[in-house]
Amino acid sequence: MSSRVLSTEEAQQAIAALESLITGGFMDQISQMNTQGQTLSEPNVWDGPLAEQFRGDTWPAVHASLIKAQQELEDLRGQLQQISQNIFSAGGQN
Repeated sequence: MSSRVLSTEEAQQAIAALESLITGGFMDQISQMNTQGQTLSEPNVWDGPLAEQFRGDTWPAVHASLIKAQQELEDLRGQLQQISQNIFSAGGQN
């Protein structure tokens, strides 16, 4: 295993860009998708054979995937922060 520590400006920019995407609109969009899916899951809002299929099959799977994606993105954001801090602490600037 290599003990080399390197953090180029490009790496730091990529970390910052990923963090910005995660904390910016992407997480909000996932939340909005969940909200709209929950709305469509209400029989008093939308009903019929396709609505029943959506409520019973489609939405539960999609909802679980969206929640998992949010959790994984939050984990990634935390990892990116830790990596950035570790590299900075080690003095791995080039």
